Amino acid sequence: MALSNTATPIYYGRFRDAVIRGEIPVCEEISMEMNRIDALIANPGVWYDDKAVNGFIKYCESELTLTNGDDLFLLDSFKLWAEEIFGWYYYIERSIYVPDKDNHGGHYEKKIIRKRLINKQYLIVARGAAKSMYASCIQNYFLNVDTSTSHQITTAPTMAQAEEVMSPFRTAITRARGPLYQFLTEGSLQNTTGSKANRVKLASTKKGIQNFLTGSLLEVRPMSIDKLQGLRVKVATVDEWLSGDVREDVVETLEQGAAKEQGGGQNDDYLIVAISSEGTVRNGSGDSIKMELMKILKGEHNAPHTSIFWYKLDSIDEVGDPSKWLKANPNLDKTVTYETYQEAVETAEKNPAKRNDILAKRFGLPMEGYTYYFTYEETLPHRKKEFWQMPCALGADLSQGDDFCAFTFLFPLSSGSFGVKTRNYITELTLKKLPLALRNKYEEFINEGSLIVMPGNILDMMQVYDDLDEFIIRTAYDVRCFGYDPYNAKEFVERWERENGAYGIEKVIQGAKTESVPLGELKKLAEERMLLFDEGLMTFTMGNCITIEDTNGNRKLYKNRYDAKIDAVAAMMDAFVAYKHNREAFE
Repeated sequence: MALSNTATPIYYGRFRDAVIRGEIPVCEEISMEMNRIDALIANPGVWYDDKAVNGFIKYCESELTLTNGDDLFLLDSFKLWAEEIFGWYYYIERSIYVPDKDNHGGHYEKKIIRKRLINKQYLIVARGAAKSMYASCIQNYFLNVDTSTSHQITTAPTMAQAEEVMSPFRTAITRARGPLYQFLTEGSLQNTTGSKANRVKLASTKKGIQNFLTGSLLEVRPMSIDKLQGLRVKVATVDEWLSGDVREDVVETLEQGAAKEQGGGQNDDYLIVAISSEGTVRNGSGDSIKMELMKILKGEHNAPHTSIFWYKLDSIDEVGDPSKWLKANPNLDKTVTYETYQEAVETAEKNPAKRNDILAKRFGLPMEGYTYYFTYEETLPHRKKEFWQMPCALGADLSQGDDFCAFTFLFPLSSGSFGVKTRNYITELTLKKLPLALRNKYEEFINEGSLIVMPGNILDMMQVYDDLDEFIIRTAYDVRCFGYDPYNAKEFVERWERENGAYGIEKVIQGAKTESVPLGELKKLAEERMLLFDEGLMTFTMGNCITIEDTNGNRKLYKNRYDAKIDAVAAMMDAFVAYKHNREAFE
C-alpha cells in the first residue's frame, strides 16, 4: 500500500477491533488517545505509510536480540507504539536552496517535502512491560538505518538505569544475528591505518555505541538539565522520568536543544521517547508533565506532534480483578506473569508500607504522598472538628524561617486521642518559585486556611508572631505549653516568654536521641487513628515524612528534601514533647 490519507493503520486497526470486541480492556487515558488516532485517520492532511512501519518491524525481527541473546520478536504493543511514530506523515511547502549547474551561486525554489508527524512520545506503563527494550529498538533503528550523521542519547535518573537501554544493543552487536549486523561488525576495531573495508563499522566504545559508517553516536547522559541542554540530538530516550525524585523537566530541555538549527537547516525530524512506570514521589516535574498530557488527551491543548500511551487502572477497586490488569500492563503474560501480579496484590494487602509502591509501579495508581514513615491510611484526614477554648500544646519549627515556618497545635482529648491543627507561613517569593503541580497543591492549603502567604522575600518573624497571636485569640485556643526547635528560634521564643511567661516552654533539640521516642509514640497514635487532623496540609506533610534509622533502631526526621515540606510534622513532635513534660498543666 502506498501513502494514504484515509487508511486505518494496520496494527492500530487490530488493536481497536480487539478493544471493541471486549478482548482488551483499556483505561480512560488510552481510550482518549484512540480518539486522537481516529481523528488523524479522518484528517485528510495527514497521511499513513505502512512501509515505514513494516520496515521498522522487519529490521527489528531480523537483526536484533534480547538482552540475553535470544532472537527478538516484537510484541503487539511495540508495533502499536512504533506505528504512531513511523506511520504518520504530512506535507509542507518549504524554500530549498538549489545551487546553479556551474556551482557559482544558486537560487531558492519552493518544494513540497514530506515530514514525520510525531516528534515526542510519552509512554507510561507498569513495571515489567519491557519499556527499556522498546527504547533500545528505537535507538538501534535510527543509529543503523538513518544514513545521516546524528547524535543520539539515552538518559535516566541513574547511569546504571540508562544502561538498560544500551545492553540489548551491545548483545545484538556481539551476536550479529542478521545480514546487516554481520556486515557492520565485520573487521577489527584495532585496524586504524589499514584498509577501511577491513575495519569494524559498528562498535561499543567508551564513548557509547558508534556507527563509523555514518559517524553517528549513541551515548548515555545523566538526567540533569545542565548535562542535557544545548544538545542537537536526533533521537533521545528518557527512562523512568516519573519513578525517581526528579525535579527537573529534562524532556523540555531535550526538545529545545533538538529543535535547534543544524548545519543551516532546522532539525524538525527529531524524536524524543519518554518512558516510565508511575512514581510515588508527588508534586515534582513529572506531575506537571502529566497535567499537560491530560490536557492534550482531553483536547484542551492541540498537540498533534505528541503521542501518549498512558496505561493504568481506572480506579483502586479494579486491583482485585485480574481481568482488568491488562489496562495497566498491555504485555501481561508475555513479559511478566499473572502470578507476579497476584503476589504483588497479596503483598499490598499484608504489608501496608509497600502498598503505595505496588499500586504505583504495578497498576499505575499514584497515591497521595509516599509511605515513608506514615502509611497512606494514616495520612487520610478526619472529618472537620473545632477545638474552641480547649487546652493545647503548641509546637514550632522555625528551622527554615527565611521562607517557611510551621506551628502545630496538639489538643489532648479525654479518649486518649489528640486533636491536631496546623498553621504555616511562607513568603510570596517561595510561592512564585514552586513548580506547577506543587503550586496547585499549595493553593489548596491557602484556601483551607492552614497556609498563610506573607509579603516580601524573607519572613519577618515578628509579623509571623503577630499573626499567630491574633489567630490564637480568634480561635480561643488555651495554649498551656510551648515546644520549639532552637535553630533560628531565639527572637520568637524570647518574645513568647516576655508576653506569656517562662512556664511550659520546652526546648526540643533535633536528633535521634530526643526524636526517636516521640516519633514512635506519634506513629502508634497514627496507626490507631488517634491523631485527629482535618487539614490537607497535615496529610501532605505526613505523606512526605521520611525517618532515618541508625544501627540501634533510633529514628530521626530526615529534612534534606527542601521542597517536600515536613515542618508541620516536626512542629507536632515538638508540641508532643512539650505536652509530655507538662502533663500536670492539662489535669
